[in-house]
Amino acid sequence: MNLLLLGRGKTGSLVAEVAAERKHHIRIAGAKENPACAALTKEELRNIDAVIDFTTPHTVVPHIEACVSAGKNIVVGTTGWYKELDHVRALVEQHRTGFVYAANFSVGVNLFFDVARAAAAALRHDYSGQIFERHHVHKKDAPSGTAIALQHVIRESSGKKEDLEITSFREGDVVGLHEVVLESHADRIYLCHDAKSRRGFAEGAVRAAEWLAGKKGFYDFKDIWRDL
Repeated sequence: MNLLLLGRGKTGSLVAEVAAERKHHIRIAGAKENPACAALTKEELRNIDAVIDFTTPHTVVPHIEACVSAGKNIVVGTTGWYKELDHVRALVEQHRTGFVYAANFSVGVNLFFDVARAAAAALRHDYSGQIFERHHVHKKDAPSGTAIALQHVIRESSGKKEDLEITSFREGDVVGLHEVVLESHADRIYLCHDAKSRRGFAEGAVRAAEWLAGKKGFYDFKDIWRDL
């Protein structure tokens, strides 16, 4: 596949590395190469099969709009823009393109979501709960998209109307650590996922682009990761 990667950050660099290992051709466009979506015109994307975005919350929606308008599939790993989900879904459906997004493309995190779904039953049995998340000091959004997704998973699975409180920490070069603590008068349950590197995010994003080839529609990675 011919892939265009938006973003030259740490995760973007690993996406490029993983894509090359999987025998894809990859072009990279950082902020300097893509002012006002200059790298995302129909002509610039003519030979591109899919775009992968790991940029920033304030730039990602214009990127999505440009790619979808050009009829190109896009995989989005950037978080912090989810208030625009309905707008993006409508665009994808209107232009009949393929779109995959995720708060986290790690298979381990998606397994962690399944564990949290099961554990959410505790909230129906006199347990209280909290979510803690830690990331590196350069992360733009807080709470993290993964923590918000975890919050939604637990609320839906527990049947409770109230969301668990999320406490965020930004320190050092922490890749991503998410904890769920469930507590009763009798005991305490700890669930934790600690990312040792960003490679899991990169591998999931590239595999999502591969999965999306030839498909149209709006997808969340949590709905497709088992197919991979």
